[in-house]
Amino acid sequence: MGSRVRKFTRAGGHARRVERSLSAPVPIEDEKRIAAEAAAEFVRDGDLVGLGTGSTVAYLLPALAARRLNIRCVATSPATAQTATDLGIEIVAFEKIERLDIAIDGADQITEDGWLVKGGGGAHTREKIVAGAAARFVVVASSNKLVGALEPPIPLELLRFGVEATLASLGMAELRDAPPSPDGGLIADFHGPIGEPAALAAWLSATPGVVEHGLFAPSANTEIVLARGGAVLDWPVGGQPQAAAP
Repeated sequence: MGSRVRKFTRAGGHARRVERSLSAPVPIEDEKRIAAEAAAEFVRDGDLVGLGTGSTVAYLLPALAARRLNIRCVATSPATAQTATDLGIEIVAFEKIERLDIAIDGADQITEDGWLVKGGGGAHTREKIVAGAAARFVVVASSNKLVGALEPPIPLELLRFGVEATLASLGMAELRDAPPSPDGGLIADFHGPIGEPAALAAWLSATPGVVEHGLFAPSANTEIVLARGGAVLDWPVGGQPQAAAP
């Protein structure tokens, strides 16, 4: 099975995109790898980089390490930090750092207008902080993550204190049988109707005991990099996915 790789520079000298065309159907795991390898090309020498958590990021880290750039990275979980360190990527504490040049992470669901659901790995609080601090937030995904409308469950991080009262306030939510968050919070899932994502996000944020939820609102700094088959589709939030140009 042959492949074709194209690289080009965005207007203004920003990072390169990659398009691969393959002659046979591509498994989801290969789509994750293809998208992650494309996103790794966006990182520039000297960047401060935010690294997400999850199965797609697991493909990003080797691709990033292979570029041998002079970069410093902030990790959103101990697992990401350990894997990155093992690959020779420098990890620094997120202290005395106000802004990141770029953050790269995966997502559980993505709508074409830019709403995301994240938190399958239980690190969505840190991931949201890192995404908000980045000048450019690149979301990497396989084609099955693109959805017409968001669906439950929505991941939550909850305080241990009064957790039963918090769950009662939330109604259709339950604790997940999962390790705590990187900061010790309990991981839960909201299974109620989503309706308007902005309204649900505001209600979850206002519920006492909810540390953070996994709804990520559309943001001007967000760019989606999605592999569909062998092609890498790349578009800013608010736009439409476009195949990488030759």
